[in-house]
Amino acid sequence: MTRILIIQPDASDPPGPFGDWLTDAGAELDVRLLPEQELPELDGYRAVVCLGGGMGAEDDAKHPWLADVRRLLAKAASKNLPTLGICLGAQLLAVATGGRVETGPDGPEVGPHLVSKKDAAWTDPLFADLPLMQDVLQFHTDAITRLPPGAELLASSPRYTNQAYRFGRCVYGVQFHIETTPAVVESWAAECPEEAEFARPGALEHDKLVTAHADIEETWRPFAQRFVRLAAGDLEPAVTSQRTLPLA
Repeated sequence: MTRILIIQPDASDPPGPFGDWLTDAGAELDVRLLPEQELPELDGYRAVVCLGGGMGAEDDAKHPWLADVRRLLAKAASKNLPTLGICLGAQLLAVATGGRVETGPDGPEVGPHLVSKKDAAWTDPLFADLPLMQDVLQFHTDAITRLPPGAELLASSPRYTNQAYRFGRCVYGVQFHIETTPAVVESWAAECPEEAEFARPGALEHDKLVTAHADIEETWRPFAQRFVRLAAGDLEPAVTSQRTLPLA
């Protein structure tokens, strides 16, 4: 079994269907709900996934344990351990590796949306087989305003550019959600009505969410399978970027 550490910063955002897709692909999950459960050492894990949450990536005053999450993600990145940050997880990973996260200047991004692949995605082992336009679920107020140095941009949206990125050969962050269910999104909308108002009219209705999540599964279940293959060593990580300075 391919053992994967799942960091869950918030009870409101469980692994959900994404966790099921990982286990269906042969992974064994160790889910740690913070701060009730301690973060382990990385020895024995083949990959790390960090989920979302309602707090800010640097909201250490209210959630001092976030610093430990960032340190663990930085360590995973330095060890070239396959890693995936989702929404808050992507923001924590960005900060941990030298990027910047701030309140989104154009307001919250909420509801079912599409993101589009960037050039680097077409040769990436996880993103290459995704469609040009990918169905995702957005529910965030903060945004990654600067990628970590050397990171490759893999997907963008009209409102916020940095939707998906790769740091190094096998460390990934996605600003959007691929792990939710209609019930989870409905609970977020009920808890955060001001943010929910930024969704397109009718986008958070139950039937629309059911359809959106079916589309998300079609796109992202194979992605989860590829992530398990990457963690197991059956899929080669990305080739290191060969960026050079322009010739004078």
